[in-house]
Amino acid sequence: MVLRHAATRTENDPEVIHVGAEAERKRRAATRWGMLLVVFMRGMALLWMLFGVAQWINILWSGPVPFDALPMQAAVAIAFFAVADLVAAVGLWLAAPWGGVLWLGTAAGEALATVLLPAYFSGGVLMLGLYIALIAMYFVLTWQAAQERERP
Repeated sequence: MVLRHAATRTENDPEVIHVGAEAERKRRAATRWGMLLVVFMRGMALLWMLFGVAQWINILWSGPVPFDALPMQAAVAIAFFAVADLVAAVGLWLAAPWGGVLWLGTAAGEALATVLLPAYFSGGVLMLGLYIALIAMYFVLTWQAAQERERP
C-alpha cells in the first residue's frame, strides 16, 4: 500500500472528500447528464401516454372502419401498442431501466409498423424520423450519463 501525503493529492483524486460551496457546485455540475436523461424520459413518458391513449381510441371508438373489421395484422398491432405504450410510459416516468428497454422495443416496433402497415399507423416518414431521432437521443443521453457516473 502506498501512502501519499495529503498535499500531493489533486482535486480529481477519488479518495479526497471535498466540502463547501465549491464542492456543491461541482456535485451539481456532475449530475447534468443524469438529470437530462430523467427529464427526457419523463417527456417521453407523457408522449407515449398520449400514443397509448390514441391506440385505445382506435379500439373503443369505431372510425370509418370498426376495430373488429380491421385486418388481423393491424388489429393485433393496435391492441399490442395500446397496452405496451402505456406500460412503457409508466416505466419511463419512473426512470426505471425496464422502462427504457420496453420503450425502445415499442418505439422500434411502432417504427416498423409505420413502414409495414402505413394505412393503419399514420405519420409515415415523419413519424419514422421522429422515432429514429428519439431513439438516438435516448442512446446519447444514456451514454453521457453513464460516462458521467464513471468519471472520478
